[in-house]
Amino acid sequence: MSPEYIFLLHLVLGYVAWLLCFRVYVWPRLELMGPFDAQRAIATLHSFRFFGLVFILPGAVGPHLPVSFAVFAAYGDFATGVLATLALLTARTRPLFWLFVVAFNLVGATDLILDYYHAIQSDLPARAGELGATYAIPIIYVPALMITHVAAFYLLLRPQLKARSLHHPTKSHTQAAQKP
Repeated sequence: MSPEYIFLLHLVLGYVAWLLCFRVYVWPRLELMGPFDAQRAIATLHSFRFFGLVFILPGAVGPHLPVSFAVFAAYGDFATGVLATLALLTARTRPLFWLFVVAFNLVGATDLILDYYHAIQSDLPARAGELGATYAIPIIYVPALMITHVAAFYLLLRPQLKARSLHHPTKSHTQAAQKP
């Protein structure tokens, strides 16, 4: 099996495993929490993204890891981790907390999408061995990060979605209300 195929298989299976875990164990708990507590839990996970600096740590990765991937991934993760930590540190000042929640999710999701783009552009899947000790990050950690960004955006938008559905009832609700 080629390194590229193994890497892609690992990546897909990482998403499958995390989606199953998230659906059964994480999402039900997040839904029961209030918006503040749910976002604080997600921020706690993302506060560890400082770890992405390992992509530029000599010896942790192979000497031929594409710089176009490594540097952007390292600093994008670091920025996201700092913003998530700032969200946690400002939890008592709600407007600042919410500002940092939005910021770390926008920066973090953009970082991951651009990391995928840079990985494809630099043919990283075929050279996955260059990830060295960091191989587990895109396979195990990144799927959890991306899934929680999607959940965070959904939770941020959910109050607006509920309000919109109350102001624009569906046809069945309208018809039910018209019956004597």
